[in-house]
Amino acid sequence: MTLYVRQLAWLNATPKPPEGSKRAQAKDLPRALPRAEQLKKDRIVPQMPPNPAPHILSRLFEIGLTEAAGMGAGPLSWQSIKAWQDVIGVSLSRWEARLLRKLSVEYLAEGHRAESENCPPPWRAEVSAREMEVELARLQLVLG
Repeated sequence: MTLYVRQLAWLNATPKPPEGSKRAQAKDLPRALPRAEQLKKDRIVPQMPPNPAPHILSRLFEIGLTEAAGMGAGPLSWQSIKAWQDVIGVSLSRWEARLLRKLSVEYLAEGHRAESENCPPPWRAEVSAREMEVELARLQLVLG
């Protein structure tokens, strides 16, 4: 389940060029897209690992993967998890509440790592024919 959340964070991250590189300093480059949007634009279906507990992830998505904290996003707080339980009328076991919090922490951590252009996906299935086609077209643009 952690792998599923990490893959989701990787897909939702917007890759950035390395700091100090010419591409990072260039002002005329188009705005980078999150990986999921780029895949959609390229008509590639994102690959996801198996989800062994969809009910847990459904609860996480309902509560929220993250919450506002300071000057950015933070992991779900215990207060948010408790408030969700009170409003919805669901009583989570201790292990479920801990797992929801851990998944939120993992999502944030992977999201930060995945901002690197060179960050590999946490999970990878076989490369599809469409993915190969898109990559070859990009290589031909670069190499001529």
